[in-house]
Amino acid sequence: MTRRVSTPVTLPLILFLLLPCAMDLAAADSPAKKPVLLYSRYYNAVGETRYLPDGTYKEILTRLRDEFDVHVHRQPLNAQTLAGVNVLLIANPSDKAVGTNPPPPHVTAADIGALTRYVEQGGGLIVMGNQENHNLEIADMNKLLLRFGLQFTNLYTDVKKLVLPRETPVIGGLRWGYYTGNLVLVTPDHPAKPGPLVLNDLAQKPLNGPRDTPGALLAVSEPGRGHVVVVTDAGWISNDALSDKGIAGVSVNGQDNAEIFRRLAHWAAGKTPAEK
Repeated sequence: MTRRVSTPVTLPLILFLLLPCAMDLAAADSPAKKPVLLYSRYYNAVGETRYLPDGTYKEILTRLRDEFDVHVHRQPLNAQTLAGVNVLLIANPSDKAVGTNPPPPHVTAADIGALTRYVEQGGGLIVMGNQENHNLEIADMNKLLLRFGLQFTNLYTDVKKLVLPRETPVIGGLRWGYYTGNLVLVTPDHPAKPGPLVLNDLAQKPLNGPRDTPGALLAVSEPGRGHVVVVTDAGWISNDALSDKGIAGVSVNGQDNAEIFRRLAHWAAGKTPAEK
């Protein structure tokens, strides 16, 4: 009669066998890593008070922290400072110095190279312009945006409440409280696949001001593995715009601006935004 010899089950062996299950449970319980959104102030002049992260952009950045790991700094934009960044936000890049402060940096050839590589390798870029008399620099910024088939113009449309068609990708059916800005020109047949996301609807009249120019108010492109959003106005996500208080005495009530920007930020990060 053959006698079976049983192998003793030791504590280390039990732990080894249970380790994969424990790891699976830990992964299920741990929160998903948030995409990183960097609000860069690098191209904003020192002393510029528009759209400060703890000022007129405080509310939107606070809301975004629910779904993004939000960073803010004014360091130069290069491979080191862009490492790990999913979405880069640039708002109202400055043209000239403010007061006695040094002049702001403009986009350079080195910046264009670094930012083009960042986007083509999967990064998201959101650039927002403005209207005249806002110390806005577009000549050098356009050298970058042209890499993606887009550029700012000096053609303006005044304040509007735009009800976006439901078939509009990403942001369809929402109400955009648009405050005056410069139109975006889209380059046809560009390899980055640029296109208008929101065209100025001339049937919806400005709430204040006479300017109502046909063209793109918000455009996108998809160079390489990345996503680019160019918007003609920077004030539409400010505290007063989101609260319906309005800007310069003009209010766009009943807007969905925070939700529009949230969805655009997720799209720029390469994610599919869940509707709220």
